[in-house]
Amino acid sequence: MCSIIGYCGKPMDMTAFHRGFAQTKSRGPDDTRILEAGQGFLGFHRLAIMGLHPEGMQPFTLNGSAVVCNGEIYGFRKFRQELSGEYTFASDSDCEVLLPLYEKYGTDLFAMLDAEFACILYDAKENQFIAARDPIGIRPLYWGCDANGTIVFASEPKNLVGLVCEVNPFPPGHYYKDGVFYSYCDIAQAKQYHDHDLETVCKNIREKLVAGVQKRLVADAQVGFLLSGGLDSSLVCAIAARESSKPIQTFAIGMREDAIDLKYARQVADFIGSDHTEVIISKEDVLDSLETVVELLGTFDITTIRASIGMYLVCKYIHENTDIRVLLTGEISDELFGYKYTDFAPSAEAFQREAQKRVSQLHMYDVLRADRCISVNALEARVPFGDLDFVKYVMAIDPEMKLNRYGIGKYLLRHAFEGLGYLPDEILWREKAAFSDAVGHSMVDYLKAFAEKYVTDAEFETECKEYDHARPFTKESLLYRELFEKYYPNQSQMIIDFWMPNKDWEGCNVNDPSARVLSNYGASGM
Repeated sequence: MCSIIGYCGKPMDMTAFHRGFAQTKSRGPDDTRILEAGQGFLGFHRLAIMGLHPEGMQPFTLNGSAVVCNGEIYGFRKFRQELSGEYTFASDSDCEVLLPLYEKYGTDLFAMLDAEFACILYDAKENQFIAARDPIGIRPLYWGCDANGTIVFASEPKNLVGLVCEVNPFPPGHYYKDGVFYSYCDIAQAKQYHDHDLETVCKNIREKLVAGVQKRLVADAQVGFLLSGGLDSSLVCAIAARESSKPIQTFAIGMREDAIDLKYARQVADFIGSDHTEVIISKEDVLDSLETVVELLGTFDITTIRASIGMYLVCKYIHENTDIRVLLTGEISDELFGYKYTDFAPSAEAFQREAQKRVSQLHMYDVLRADRCISVNALEARVPFGDLDFVKYVMAIDPEMKLNRYGIGKYLLRHAFEGLGYLPDEILWREKAAFSDAVGHSMVDYLKAFAEKYVTDAEFETECKEYDHARPFTKESLLYRELFEKYYPNQSQMIIDFWMPNKDWEGCNVNDPSARVLSNYGASGM
């Protein structure tokens, strides 16, 4: 995943600067370099994925300018060809194209990128720092100002705690220049809807998702796949298996006593012929990892923490037992095609507004979870459902077509692959189960029981009142908030609120984020 930092002036305390940057060494264990740039510093922890030789080490420099980038630039070969007569490349790194592109196009380059990226650039001609983040926020970036007002950018909040007064997420689809954040892409907004019939829409969904997987298979390091047995990860794995000349490596995780998804993941693995591994966890594994997970996430959100425990533990296994460096995942499908609770959307317009909200906030929830759980284990996440062309297309589908009028959610995605042999029908048409539930209902039950013993009822009432922003509302949420404050004191503004179903909709006024509490849960996860 790599880790970057940019101190856009002289640090007040170099020891604190180095200590802060060292907090994310696990993101880039291969090499570290800190470069003085103008009056400030750029730092890079490398996880070598493309261009594995030393020449691919960052920061890259050109004519006194410099850049660090945590990212994958999927169209970089096209850019290399365009620049071949103007610039001699020293490495096979995809990120080396950024500086010559910046010299040619300036900040317009960010809208040109087909990429998952966060970058910090020092422009020597203008003697200023520029930063940018991809439109979804798949790659993390945060910012804050120190006591002197100097702005600092870094990959994670833990880099900035103790360096800046307030840590804030860098807004996705923006670049920073001249003290201002400029929007270059609002991917959640559709200017107009496609005039396509159902079959055309589904054909385009299929072709664009296949293309999104294809480009994410390109790596100089070994690639693996997270396979829950649910629709989304199963489709990613099935597409990858068709595109690969040898069996892909897949991994699933579940509780020892009641793992729901393991049997479905095994069924998919057998069907696509993958080299499959099951990771079995216990109550002790769950509770022992809880504080670690909250610390690595930098959130107090209930559903994010629940879902992260299984993901963290399976990634930990992959890191410790394989040579895999890249993981493809199934995140972002729910935000585009709907959750269980969006079955209750009162109108197409309401569905679309909810999708726009969820996509714009992905960097605080599902995308945050995937990034931290994977990167802390020195792995890189790639998210095919987050392919920019795919997301732009799906967000511009008439929401009337995305409503659950078919008796099952995500009908468009399912129908797009129907009858083509990608997956068994019982997987393609399986009811959704949230990942934290599908790992085993017992996992969430253990967490709730642990939280119930954490404080008395009287202590709960008193301690919740200490928090004005995102006030805890259950003992579980209080437990998570106090663990969060231990590592990120007074930084709760980083997360807008708890992820919950839209309580304004009939059937969604619930007190728990799990789909288990909804009336339409039905056979989900059974």
